[in-house]
Amino acid sequence: MPRRVATIVILAALTTVAGSAASASSDVSSATVARIDHVADGDTVALTNGRRVRLVQIDTPEVYFGAECYGPQASATTKRLLPPGTLVRLFAEPATDRVDRYGRLLRYVIRVRDGLDVNVRLVAVGAAAPYFYLARRGRFAGRLDLLARRARAHHLGLWRACPGTPYRPDAAVDTGPPR
Repeated sequence: MPRRVATIVILAALTTVAGSAASASSDVSSATVARIDHVADGDTVALTNGRRVRLVQIDTPEVYFGAECYGPQASATTKRLLPPGTLVRLFAEPATDRVDRYGRLLRYVIRVRDGLDVNVRLVAVGAAAPYFYLARRGRFAGRLDLLARRARAHHLGLWRACPGTPYRPDAAVDTGPPR
């Protein structure tokens, strides 16, 4: 029975992800096309043009400077979704800043080949949690919140590996020390 529930959750998440990608890709006028150079960590990528992108409205456990539980796994998930050379569309979130204090672009990252919204997928599989910095909820906030609650209820990803992780979408995810 648990496998059936997990399968249903994953199928629901994929349907939701497809819908968010369609919504984001319909806003083509604000899109920038770029190519992935490498994944720096679970929520940051480097582009071949030298720019860095912080995936907006989500947060993954840290892998550097105080590694956290599930940090390496979250980074590995992002690396699987965005291998070097992947062509992506980058969309800004009107509710947030366009650039963070480190000079990284704040963007939704959509794979060109299939329209996958990577930000949303990471939350759906439990590799990331929503993070509404300064309580600024963007266009996918409701979807991200729903998917995170599902992932948590079904103990997916970080919610399984790091029991007791609080769900606080207005704060960075804190999974605690590596296990």
